[in-house]
Amino acid sequence: MRRGYSKTLTVILIIIIIAVIGLLAFLGYNAYTNYRIKKDSQDAVDAFAQEVTIDAPEGDGTISSGDGTSNDNNNNNIDTAGDVLTNPTEESGTTQNSEAKRKKYKGFYMLGTIEIPKTNVKYPVLEKVTKKSLETSVAVIYPFENPVLNAKRNVVIVGHNYRNGVFFSNNKKLSKGDKIYITDLDGKRVTYTIYNIFQTTETDTSFYNRDTNGKREITLSTCTDDASARLIIEARE
Repeated sequence: MRRGYSKTLTVILIIIIIAVIGLLAFLGYNAYTNYRIKKDSQDAVDAFAQEVTIDAPEGDGTISSGDGTSNDNNNNNIDTAGDVLTNPTEESGTTQNSEAKRKKYKGFYMLGTIEIPKTNVKYPVLEKVTKKSLETSVAVIYPFENPVLNAKRNVVIVGHNYRNGVFFSNNKKLSKGDKIYITDLDGKRVTYTIYNIFQTTETDTSFYNRDTNGKREITLSTCTDDASARLIIEARE
């Protein structure tokens, strides 16, 4: 009787050990994957800053040197249209040289970069919203055609909330007054200040095409932690 009981305990112990090893392997893989996503994206943002000519940021009076220092100076899975404006206007936030400056990140064209110091966000902003692109970085979902960053209108950037610190997972930690920095293809680095935060339904797009009174604005969109709603963050230059 004891021998059978001992065998049962041994089997249970082996199963527990295998389960623990499997869990540790899973957690380790996820941790490494998250590390690689952040490391690759931050390297891409830093490389982008070094390759473009950084103009004076609007709003904070500094010029980025490209190496992280500053000098003082007075709807889901929508596949958007692909190309940056080839004949842009003053409103677009780009110049006619932007087409030649286009760069790729892991196979997707970049529109520029986004940095949010409070949540340690440094990501390329991709041109297309697809299932794969949103597993790679964050992307512009609006305007639907010819999207550009730092346009004198509202630009909506979407990113996943994986609840693990990657992409827009920590947007819930942002508050009114926090800063967001957007660098476009021409090297223009614009400072945006958060002025409104709210939740809405997954299908609500009423805030996309809003009147900005000729100012540059951006909107960050992601899921809430329980995926029951969208967390929307609005910021203006």
